[in-house]
Amino acid sequence: MHSSVCEKLDIEFPLLAFSHCRDVVVEVSKAGGMGVLGAANMTPETLAQELDWIDERIDGMPYGVDIIVPNSTAAQDESIQEADMLAMVPEGHKQFARSILATHDVAVGDLEERARDKAHVLGNSLRVAGASRLLEVAFRHPISLIVNALGTPPPVMLEMGKKHDVPVGALVGSKKHAVEQVNAGVDLLIVAGTEAGGHCGEVSTLVLVPEVCEAISSLREVPVLAAGGIVTGRQMAAVMAMGAEGVWAGSVWLTTHEAETSAVVKEKMIRARSNDTVRSRSRTGKQSRQLRSAWTDAWESEGPEPLPMPLQSLVAEPALDEIAIRAQSGHQGAQKLDTYWVGQGVGLMNSSESVRNVVYGFKEDFLTAYERLAAILSD
Repeated sequence: MHSSVCEKLDIEFPLLAFSHCRDVVVEVSKAGGMGVLGAANMTPETLAQELDWIDERIDGMPYGVDIIVPNSTAAQDESIQEADMLAMVPEGHKQFARSILATHDVAVGDLEERARDKAHVLGNSLRVAGASRLLEVAFRHPISLIVNALGTPPPVMLEMGKKHDVPVGALVGSKKHAVEQVNAGVDLLIVAGTEAGGHCGEVSTLVLVPEVCEAISSLREVPVLAAGGIVTGRQMAAVMAMGAEGVWAGSVWLTTHEAETSAVVKEKMIRARSNDTVRSRSRTGKQSRQLRSAWTDAWESEGPEPLPMPLQSLVAEPALDEIAIRAQSGHQGAQKLDTYWVGQGVGLMNSSESVRNVVYGFKEDFLTAYERLAAILSD
């Protein structure tokens, strides 16, 4: 395809797949798109293992890495230790999380130990010093793209990108942030509408993509990838007609055979409608879209005010890890609570198939949409 994204990244089809699953990354790249590994919550050691595994199986095809270095968190100060972070979490928030589990007859388990493990990872990966260690690992591998998922990439990411001749991308959810990113020097913008799974803003993809394309056109040439609720090739054709050079898709891979999601979550997603998601701060402290469940309902209806990032994760993630384990073993209460990040495109994710079939489906659906428009213009 004649797309600046294809040329910049040396790929056949401008479909970038964000996934926490290394299998998905490999399969998308080998099918002509480009897999991008989500490395949030990874240690440098874990990231090295994952990238080594990918390198051995991807047959030299391009792939990328996505990390999170938010511009503001409650633990941004590098002097704050893991114990300090844990001490900043109010007892009332922890008690509320335990009460949700108890209401659904889910044994609490050692949530404090899980929280300590989580603090160790978050205390490193969400701060510049920790992110720098992740970047060093990433750039020791033949990556073709590095992306920051929250806020403007730190100078060290931009500098290392230039040094290694690797494009630096960034996710944005507003026109203002897009302009800031372009002025900061990013090479690629991922413009994510509110329909997206995970962290997202308030403006719809249909509005945001042309708004950003127009806003940055007078600054400099930066390719735009559209994101947010995009799970079909016809949607891909639509956003490219609005100025995008390709798409960034995350949710669509969650019901594939290779995905990291459990059988319980996959089945819930396949049954879900597009309005069965909720945008909430109750998981990370920042607004993120996830599958609605008894867990999200409890936080939205009677939960305490969510804590700032990363403190809210120290409350939510230990409990959600426990829920996921119990749900997979068949516990009905845990299955009602079980949730995962997913966008509003879930309403179109009605079956489970291989990653390669999803990529091929995108290509066929894109071509059908293109031919439909061409036929209209020829009449």
